[in-house]
Amino acid sequence: MKLSAKGEKLSHRFVRGMMRSPASLSYEEAQAALDGNPSDRAAPLLGPVLKPLFAAYEALKIAREIRQPLELDLPERKIILSDTGKVASINFNERLDAHRLIEECMVLANVAAAETLIAKEQPLLFRVHEEPSPEKLDALRETAKSVGLVLAKGQVLQTRYLNQLLQGAADKDEAELINLSTLRSMTQAYYSPQNMSHFGLALQNYAHFTSPIRRYADLLLHRALVSAHSWGKDGLSPQDVEMLDETAKQISDTERRSMVAERDTTDRYLASFMAERVGNEFSGRISGIARFGVFVKLDETGADGLVPIRSLGREYFEHNAETQTLRGTESGTVISLGQRAVVRLSEATPVTGGILLELLELEDSKLQKHKGKRRNAHSGNKRGSQRGKSRKVTRKRQ
Repeated sequence: MKLSAKGEKLSHRFVRGMMRSPASLSYEEAQAALDGNPSDRAAPLLGPVLKPLFAAYEALKIAREIRQPLELDLPERKIILSDTGKVASINFNERLDAHRLIEECMVLANVAAAETLIAKEQPLLFRVHEEPSPEKLDALRETAKSVGLVLAKGQVLQTRYLNQLLQGAADKDEAELINLSTLRSMTQAYYSPQNMSHFGLALQNYAHFTSPIRRYADLLLHRALVSAHSWGKDGLSPQDVEMLDETAKQISDTERRSMVAERDTTDRYLASFMAERVGNEFSGRISGIARFGVFVKLDETGADGLVPIRSLGREYFEHNAETQTLRGTESGTVISLGQRAVVRLSEATPVTGGILLELLELEDSKLQKHKGKRRNAHSGNKRGSQRGKSRKVTRKRQ
């Protein structure tokens, strides 16, 4: 691929060859070399390879700024296991320029592959990401409003408008909440033989090309390139082409199942880690409001736990789905998204990944629990709290 100084792709070409890796540097090793601390392996590559590559990344950043793909800032958790398989610690991975460099190059390679196959009229599977539904955008708008931010109505939605919302939240305590809410408003990406663009990346032509050893969609794309260039007999077969619709559905469904499995695994590891800390107090932030209770994301681990409505005292709490709040009818306590909270861990169940919490403080004030007679209407919420245990994961994945 040849780039302009502003990161525009001027040209590209595909070849069938074999890659020779002279060093197999890690992200951290490449970053350290650029930062002036090269390892013995990286030192010979700093001048001829790494510096020009990072210069290309600086150009790609200019093009990215113009294109304005969705700029979510969500830290990735890293679960460290001991030799016996127990959770030793939970950390957050550091995002380096070396990571971003590779991501930008991969995105551009995916674009190049899609453009080539479109030009050669070769059937392929596109990676499709449709824009959010009006209902999910309205929910995001309400969340933004609850923390003093605005996502305007009445305009054709573009990722740049969502980025303006994210930038507005960047210096606020609620930044993670807005990032998570924006993510939840997005549709699930999928594979399709029809090109319907990629909303999140703000790209018209996009197809997965760069991970053929772990994604069947990428392998199909490599085979399509073989067929398009007449490089051999191991390209897409007529049967492959005929089954593209069915294949797209199958691998999209498989991807969703694998994502659910990954999240369930993370939830269970988190619950296992927390199980030995029952009774401890933690700080966090209100991350979800439901009729059956309140969800709190803990600062230390990023784990989500449920505060059942029954644990908030004996008064009746009115749930307002539009403003995403709970309001105590007798104390006047209002619980809303983004509020700081101190909670006590009351239960952690590794086998299900469930975490139950008790709310102690809200916005640095002790929670005053009403001890009067429980209202009959509250019994419906009690049943809801039981449903909440099984619905915890569902809420997080909408």
